[in-house]
Amino acid sequence: MLMRTDPFRELDRLTSQVFGTPARPAAMPMDAFRSGDQFVVEMDLPGVVPESIDLTVERNVLTVHAKRERHNAEAAELLVAERPYGTFSRQLFLGETLDAEHLSARYQDGVLRIEIPVAEQAKPRKIAVEVGNREALTV
Repeated sequence: MLMRTDPFRELDRLTSQVFGTPARPAAMPMDAFRSGDQFVVEMDLPGVVPESIDLTVERNVLTVHAKRERHNAEAAELLVAERPYGTFSRQLFLGETLDAEHLSARYQDGVLRIEIPVAEQAKPRKIAVEVGNREALTV
């Protein structure tokens, strides 16, 4: 099982209610799904330099850090600034049924795709049923 956390979600919700301001947009929107014997997480990271993406796993917690810098901010007069920039971080808690030792990641077209295999002990398996006394089965 894959669980996600955003420690600031509740704070954003409360701030939005008290001050009437919209909650901050998700800087790393993601989809997570199971496909066969693996879990897949896809995060939107448009404009992020691949070298700035950092993935770490510690005690079944996957942490993703990425950085997007504003281009030519000093050389131009900024009129509208709606796109988030800076360092983004997201943590995913990986359940015991996932094999965090063998995950893989690929960044293409602004999307970070992380594939996490299901642990062998969590995969469904067939169990052979032995037939004992055949005479007892015939009536």
